[in-house]
Amino acid sequence: MISGDLAQPREAFLLIRGAYDKKGEKVERGVPSILPPLPEGAPRNRLGLAEWLVSPNHPLTARVIVNRYWQQFFGTGIVKTAEDFGAQGVWPTHPELLDWLSTEFIRTGWDVKAMHKMIVMSGTYRQSSKVPATLLSKDPDNQLLARGPRFRLDAEVIRDSVLSISGLLVEREGGKSVKPYQPEGVWEAVAFVGSNTREFKQDSGESLYRRSLYTFWKRTSPPPLLATFDAPSRENCTVRRPRTNTPLQALALMNDKQYVEAARKLAARMLKEGGSTPLERLTYGFRLTTARTPTSKELDVLQRCLQKQLEVFTADKPGADKLLTYGDSPKAMDLDPAEHAAWTMIANLLINLDETITK
Repeated sequence: MISGDLAQPREAFLLIRGAYDKKGEKVERGVPSILPPLPEGAPRNRLGLAEWLVSPNHPLTARVIVNRYWQQFFGTGIVKTAEDFGAQGVWPTHPELLDWLSTEFIRTGWDVKAMHKMIVMSGTYRQSSKVPATLLSKDPDNQLLARGPRFRLDAEVIRDSVLSISGLLVEREGGKSVKPYQPEGVWEAVAFVGSNTREFKQDSGESLYRRSLYTFWKRTSPPPLLATFDAPSRENCTVRRPRTNTPLQALALMNDKQYVEAARKLAARMLKEGGSTPLERLTYGFRLTTARTPTSKELDVLQRCLQKQLEVFTADKPGADKLLTYGDSPKAMDLDPAEHAAWTMIANLLINLDETITK
């Protein structure tokens, strides 16, 4: 279905005191007189409005969108109140930078990819995110951009990145919404009798591992795994998400079926692709999850944890088998169950690292 204009547009009038049967002055489509006029020759319809919004003489649209790109990369926009550029919004920390980014965006033909590339290749973005005590006291919120960005990833990005690290992510584009793992009964408490979303029916196969963009969303009962990491309910437009840090998030990363299964598959990758020695495999898994090489102290901790888990699962073969069948994907039959289970716990630990879920 598409919308179209009537051949003969309906007449519109100011209604006296809002009464539908008391017509006042006749009015036509247009924009508020305090704003720039519609482009010359533009039709007075939605097409004309779209042309007006992206006109080089109307820089607000470009300012708003580049500010949201900046927010996505740096955690906070140049205008902190990304949803409000009005009189009650926060003044930009770097107004000239915002102006330049917006005009550059227009000059390059609204090239989103080029704008993203420019931001991430900038010296500002590529700074270290380490915070010296002196800098923290002077600029705790990094408004001066004296260090690189550091903030927890969005809920969908956390899930997608973990699935990608484990090798489970299905990157096929398009298609209908999917229903990955979810606790039983969460829809029933808020569903109407006879509703077609009263009961949750989990999908299978590739649908469990599609990008979070494709997850079916029930607004009155959003996916708990995403809501735990502050994904909005979608009942209202949310331009700035809150970022919380709660024990429930760590418990979800440790115990949710999606993440335990991902840890199992990551463990298999470490064993099969990481090399021939425990040290090589631990380094491989650490680099996959954190994008850096572990220090000798970190490797020592991981080796001790691995040895302990090997002892536990060697003595508890049923426990190892139970862990390796958690999730719908088949377990690796060519790996020793006790060893695979022990490495699964190491992978689970790596997925839980602050660095793994922090940008």
